[in-house]
Amino acid sequence: MQRYFVSNKSIKNNKITITDGDCYHMYKVMRMVPGDIVLVCDEDQKTYRSQIETINNEEVILTILETLKQNNEMKIKVTVAQGLIRREKQEEVVQKITQLGAYAYLPVEMEYSIVKVKTEKVQKKKERMQKIAKEASEQSHRSSILKVYDPVSFKELVDIKDQYDLCLFAYEEIAKTGESALKKILESFNGTNILILFGPEGGISNAEAQILSERGFLPVELGPRILRTETAPLYFLSAISYQFELGDQNEI
Repeated sequence: MQRYFVSNKSIKNNKITITDGDCYHMYKVMRMVPGDIVLVCDEDQKTYRSQIETINNEEVILTILETLKQNNEMKIKVTVAQGLIRREKQEEVVQKITQLGAYAYLPVEMEYSIVKVKTEKVQKKKERMQKIAKEASEQSHRSSILKVYDPVSFKELVDIKDQYDLCLFAYEEIAKTGESALKKILESFNGTNILILFGPEGGISNAEAQILSERGFLPVELGPRILRTETAPLYFLSAISYQFELGDQNEI
């Protein structure tokens, strides 16, 4: 069943109004007609089973049939911070981490970033990534859309540490020492939100790693192999899902 996201203001008196891109998708692409049933999610992560009342190329009006007791969001809010990487890789990461349940994506200017922030293009790139996140959220039947933040400097990243219950950074050098086990950290975690930083293509510099450690970020290894920057977030989110979504099943 098709799923769409709307703002709360689009819902009034048990009716939902859909316009713009989603209207085009329903009317022209999916060829929907009055009577068709779809799922609609609002900004509060509520999911409505809804029936099309009227549809044309300007707007779709739906009637809410029932509010479903359904929430497919991960109970741990994971913000993926990542050193600036090439556009195609960044878009791939946003799509995949959305499917895996990440809460937000935060690009970071770092020492080894090949890509630099171009102020005049920030908004356009953000809108593009937010569109990718929306489509991936619909495809994976999420209850909310991944948030895409504006790029920040490395210093700004470090300064927002206190907004999170746990701050980590994936550091390949720690894998060689075995001093910080991700499994143990996750097993002892009882908070609600995590920030994890992944380096760009060139990785995290020694100077950055030292600053992160001094400011309370914990270095973690992601297995014995060196992962590419677009692969590492997927490994981490899979570990989060296994620990906090499948953990109870594993104990049976």
